[in-house]
Amino acid sequence: MKGFVDEPNYTIDLLEEGTTLSDVIDNHIYEQALAEKNAFFVADLGNVVKKHVQWQNVMAQIKPFYTVKCNTSTALIEILAALGIGFACASKNEIALVQSYGVAPENIMYTSMCKQLSQIKYAAKNGIDILVCDNETELMKIARNHPSAKLLLHIATEASSEGEEMSMDFGSTLKNCRQLLECAKELGVEVVGVKFHISSSCKDLQAYTHAVSDARCVFDMGAEFGFNMSILDIGGGFSGAEFQLEEIYSAISPLLDIYFPPESGVSVIAEPGSYYVAASFTLAVNIIAKKVVARDQNKELEPSPNDEPAYMYYMNDGIYGSFASKLTDNTIAVPSVHKKYSKEEALFASSLWGPSSDALDQVVEHCLLPELNVGDWVIFDNMGANTLGEQSAFNDFQKPPVYYLISAYDWYEMQDAGIILDTTMKNFFFVPSCFHASQEDRISAPA
Repeated sequence: MKGFVDEPNYTIDLLEEGTTLSDVIDNHIYEQALAEKNAFFVADLGNVVKKHVQWQNVMAQIKPFYTVKCNTSTALIEILAALGIGFACASKNEIALVQSYGVAPENIMYTSMCKQLSQIKYAAKNGIDILVCDNETELMKIARNHPSAKLLLHIATEASSEGEEMSMDFGSTLKNCRQLLECAKELGVEVVGVKFHISSSCKDLQAYTHAVSDARCVFDMGAEFGFNMSILDIGGGFSGAEFQLEEIYSAISPLLDIYFPPESGVSVIAEPGSYYVAASFTLAVNIIAKKVVARDQNKELEPSPNDEPAYMYYMNDGIYGSFASKLTDNTIAVPSVHKKYSKEEALFASSLWGPSSDALDQVVEHCLLPELNVGDWVIFDNMGANTLGEQSAFNDFQKPPVYYLISAYDWYEMQDAGIILDTTMKNFFFVPSCFHASQEDRISAPA
């Protein structure tokens, strides 16, 4: 197994033929055997590139602007920059991170809906002109602090889905859009387009058709006020599944051809986040404590194949770390046991908790696992989205290290496709990498 290194930040392992993601996880667990057994991520950058190729094949006429807050890993940002996509930033730190990899200002949007004055000024100073707005207060802040901004009006949608009762609603109604356009005209602020966003949990494709139709109405309003409306942003909400991408494109493509044909000069963009990263990152955590719960002491325990006690396991990562997204969405983390165990081995009702001793720090409410011991490892797949953002303030929690890899097959496929990353990524060259551990079976826990 060989690798690339980008000093001083990270290395990228180039996996030789026959070496798998599981082998890499085994290797790092082996290295941790005599160390602190800290949690860690393994990121497959080849999968990120595959997602981009998939996007180009399905959504060819829609330019992606990656939602940076979804995952700010350094190698990820650099490889996306090398691929030439845009970036949707929600803060000064995100803008600075993206610009540190040479991304041009015209490929960056400032998408926060509640902006600090200092950060609006920072965007103006650094040439970030495309900002998003949905109310008069934000509009007036932008007019005072970034008069050369080019605004996208964020419109409300009719999308609704279960489990979003706590979500904050952003977006202006069509009636209020006219008022905002009039206010922008009076303040001398340029409005250049419209944005909407539909959650990935919304299964009603009609929400997209209604949103595109509403966007056309706002474009017409803008033209009445003399604005050159040239950008349509269809937001995020892309889960990463190819079939979902195809469904969304099939729903909006006919309307785009009618309302925003190529000859109109309108650029159609989107803000995929989870789409690029969710399946590319795997998290390994260590069991640091366990508790046996007798069934006669807790009547709320889920049924078990036997009448044995249930187990509460405490891990060295939790809700106040890599699983923070569980506080805001309905994501279900699915654990896999790293150690080998036989199919005949008894399974016990189990729950998995973070290290904080907080009642909210429950990562998995119920699953069936073989009995685990302190020091055993548990693996979570699909952990790339909303896991590596801002650092938690809980005690001395540090973000787990990320070990990056790309298979030799994916690397050469990229070369054949004309994607040459080693000429665009900084300090990118081969280094030797040792491989220690033998592969072990991982078995997913039934829910």
